[in-house]
Amino acid sequence: MTSASLNAARRAAELDRLAGGERVDVVVVGGGITGAGVALDAASRGLSVALLERRDLAHGTSRWSSKLVHGGLRYLERREWGLAWESAVERACLMCTIAPHLVRPLPFVIPLGPGVTPRRGAWAQIGLRLGDGLRMGSRTSRRVLPPPRRISALEARRLAPALPEAGLRGALLNWDGQLEDDARLVVSVARTAAAHGARVLTYAEVTAVREDGVDAVDGLTGAPFRVQAGRVVVAAGVWSGSLTPGVALSPSRGSHLLLPAGRLGDPRAAVTVPVPGERGRWVFALPRADGLVAVGLTDVPAEGPIPDEPRPDPAEEAELLAHASAAFATGLGPADVAGRYAGLRPLLAGAPDAATADLSRRHAVLEDPGTRALTVVGGKLTTYRRMAQDVVDRLSDRPCRTHRLPLVGAAAAGARIDAPARLVRRFGTEAPAVAALAEGRAELLEPVAPGVPVCGAELLWATAHELALSEDDLADRRTRAGLVPDWRAAVVDAARRLELGGSVAAPAG
Repeated sequence: MTSASLNAARRAAELDRLAGGERVDVVVVGGGITGAGVALDAASRGLSVALLERRDLAHGTSRWSSKLVHGGLRYLERREWGLAWESAVERACLMCTIAPHLVRPLPFVIPLGPGVTPRRGAWAQIGLRLGDGLRMGSRTSRRVLPPPRRISALEARRLAPALPEAGLRGALLNWDGQLEDDARLVVSVARTAAAHGARVLTYAEVTAVREDGVDAVDGLTGAPFRVQAGRVVVAAGVWSGSLTPGVALSPSRGSHLLLPAGRLGDPRAAVTVPVPGERGRWVFALPRADGLVAVGLTDVPAEGPIPDEPRPDPAEEAELLAHASAAFATGLGPADVAGRYAGLRPLLAGAPDAATADLSRRHAVLEDPGTRALTVVGGKLTTYRRMAQDVVDRLSDRPCRTHRLPLVGAAAAGARIDAPARLVRRFGTEAPAVAALAEGRAELLEPVAPGVPVCGAELLWATAHELALSEDDLADRRTRAGLVPDWRAAVVDAARRLELGGSVAAPAG
């Protein structure tokens, strides 16, 4: 085991060694959750690994998820039994072993109001019971995720005060997993891979895949270099086709809006409502620990060039606001939106006329006959570990270890850690070390600006240990302040006050 700390100095040293001819067993292209997962699986089996990411860790789709670790209820409705089971098993791994500090139980309420007929409510209840069977089969304790039950209208409104009282017959209550932060999960997986010896290079764009490695460009200097490797794994999500043209994808865009929790009565549970006229499609409102509620999720084809940072279009925003307004006794409009984001799902192409909502979320590992490069596509955040295992099983006959391998910072639920609550939620057992950076400077544990849930110690830690190489990395991936424009500006100002600009490289472009 080596250090889990990633920083500019370590990146420079590892880049020098790789560019100087050091050969690795596997080079992974892509620093999202799938690529980081592959790097960790391979490194933990004893393979030498280099991970190259053209931007920052979690720069792409992996930071734009719903931030759920879910058991696959929607797949039961589509009779994708294997995918639902896989989701339940991987949820158990994440919540109980891999990252219990980053995943917590979240109650979900399905209101039984005028929009849900008794027949549909009965079917939903059957689905919840089947989902609970998967929970039990995956050995997730009911202390972690309680079984579903029907609750009264009064209890439903206690959990979600903005639910309309008129016509509410009660609600169905079930539980699932919620991530503190999807980008933080990616960083934690990458750092755990680094602790097992993986070389992690961000701002290193792969320009060509070869049978014996890859050609790349250092995004900080513009210098080209080559990495020699026994095998190449492309885990670049919706951008995979630029390196492996034979991969056929049908990207879909999922958009979210962020609303102040106070506009919805500060809910303590997520609210899920069916989309009228659409089978198996639901809209939800997810309360978050930062005082916001995420409303989502759209599912529309992403046509044309793939942008670095997709955005919801006006029609999606209007649709989400309309669904949320119908679900709650609160009229919502554009002025209520504190932030917005969209992510692109790398779905495997189906029939030419298939809607993206109907395409399977299964993953696939494809081999290019010319370069022998493996490309992993499809899948979803919850099952990243299984995706990585299936890839590395093609490269090594050593047994996989990641199902029982905790990430850096992993702490059992309820563990007593002497540090501020926000730091414990985000850093687990490393939280005291983050807080220690504020020793003698108490202001570093205070919000960087009133109402902004970020402190200066987090920025110092990200620079020293989490490979934050720019103000964008700090604001948009390490703290997630970038989800709200005003918060982002406050974090950038704080980074400059702390004089991180002098030690944090500014990536080209």
